[in-house]
Amino acid sequence: MRRTLSLMLVAAVAMLVVAWLAGAPGNASVEFAGWRLDTSFGGLAVLVAAIGFVLILLDRIWRATVGTPKRLADWREARRTRKGYEAVTRGLVAIASGDASEAQRQARAAMGKLDAAPVAQLLSAQAAQLAGDEAEANKHLEAMRALPETEFAALRGLVAGAIKRGENDQALELARRARDLRPDATWVSAALVELETKSGAWAQAGETLIQARRNRLLEPAVADGQAAAALHAHARALSAAGDLRSAIAAAERALRLAPDRPEVAATLATLYARDARARAAGNLVEKEWARHPHPDLLAAYRLARPVANALQWVKQVERLAKLAPLHRETHIALAEAALAADLWGEAKRHAQAALAAEGVVDGVPNGPAPSLALCRLLQRIAEAQGDDAEGVRHWLARAADASPDPAWTCAACGQPHETWLALCTHCGAFDRMEWRAPARLQARQAAAGQAQIEAR
Repeated sequence: MRRTLSLMLVAAVAMLVVAWLAGAPGNASVEFAGWRLDTSFGGLAVLVAAIGFVLILLDRIWRATVGTPKRLADWREARRTRKGYEAVTRGLVAIASGDASEAQRQARAAMGKLDAAPVAQLLSAQAAQLAGDEAEANKHLEAMRALPETEFAALRGLVAGAIKRGENDQALELARRARDLRPDATWVSAALVELETKSGAWAQAGETLIQARRNRLLEPAVADGQAAAALHAHARALSAAGDLRSAIAAAERALRLAPDRPEVAATLATLYARDARARAAGNLVEKEWARHPHPDLLAAYRLARPVANALQWVKQVERLAKLAPLHRETHIALAEAALAADLWGEAKRHAQAALAAEGVVDGVPNGPAPSLALCRLLQRIAEAQGDDAEGVRHWLARAADASPDPAWTCAACGQPHETWLALCTHCGAFDRMEWRAPARLQARQAAAGQAQIEAR
């Protein structure tokens, strides 16, 4: 509308100018190639304007004639591009609805109309993955990886594909390249931790988790706990390889990150004892025992406080017991030490105290069941006394219905383990070990096995 009004205004102004020139006084004479033109000044102006108009019109006609093929080509290209992006949209809808054949059909259309543009490559890769064609998906992802603007997106698909095929070394290499591009990406950090822990690259996993904490990709408590687990596993690997000093450094760092983990303290105390630092080992165990008594700490204490006979060990355990005198593990440790020293009365007293710490009152029907470990301990005490056959039978019978003993149990699958491990041997979960009772069925199976052994 504005353009039409502008043209009408220009035409009106031009007509006024021509009319004014036509009425203006004065004559003009033009001679050219033997021709002579005599006219008024206004007529000459009109003639010049007419010639100019004709020249402009001819120029427009020429430009329109010459430019038409290009405009047609541009229109066809725009139409092709529009249809290509429509195919991308339909393809994404098909992927979201799980229609693999439609997704692949639209991906082929997008590839043809968009000349293998990155968005078409991405759609083709996703459609191929949905259809289970990993080779085709990798072809498109590799094409995307060659372009700087799509390399990071391609790496995510390539990492996932390599993990799915079990090619963890290749996946790890690709994930590290992704970290170089985007160190603050959550999926990169998660993939690196998974791959580094599965490959036993514990030091690298620890550093990845510490970096994730700095980048705020994980909650501080979660990142510190997982980093401590990785460094703890690293310390054990270094110890097994004979590098005791490096193992101690790794365990100390792990304990600083997670000071409330008795398994880390027990490992560090063991390493101190092996490094002829018995005083430091003993002090560490005593400090941790006062906070949370644990059987792993007791095993480390035995290395830190070597004794010549069972009676001396009773004295050492009594020293440790003063730090947490009412705890179940304290009474069990005292009972075991007393039994080894043939102090049967003391052993039975502490075993009964451990039962009380579990909330068990022996002889009360329908009360809480004692743990399997205490049933076995009281059975051994009755056997050691020699004149308590009824007690032996009683505790063997109680073991059949005993509560499961605390163990390093995977929180992901429920599988118990004899020792703490960074990775569950059953499901492969990382840092999911908890010191708790496993499923009751497993305890009953263990009790049944023990009963069979006793019967033999």
